Amino acid sequence: MDTLANAINSIKVAETKGRPQARIRPASKVIKEVLLLLQREGYVGEFEVEDDGKSGVINLKLAGKIMSCGVIKPRYPVKKEDWKKFEERYLPSRDAGLLVATTPQGIMTHKEAKEKGVGGRLLCYVY
Repeated sequence: MDTLANAINSIKVAETKGRPQARIRPASKVIKEVLLLLQREGYVGEFEVEDDGKSGVINLKLAGKIMSCGVIKPRYPVKKEDWKKFEERYLPSRDAGLLVATTPQGIMTHKEAKEKGVGGRLLCYVY
């Protein structure tokens, strides 16, 4: 069971149907970190974690700015020199969208990883 894939799919379905918010369950640390990153970049609005007695539910307000998003499987390892190759593969054009990756310095966008000169493993894309 891939909880990140379920969360990204819930966001994508809610965006395509024009809903103002999405409910994501279960809540996990990785999903929260990815949502904080997307919120910082302006793709989603605020969210709150609600304790339901099990694993939790995330109530997410959508900003209506996501045209497409998806999880990248398998989780390709990316060297610090190879970011451009994966940008061309998953993003529609230059300076449009984000690749989200997990790096030794935490979860960050491909732009931040290029600036810091680190590689990592791809998690998802958003544009």
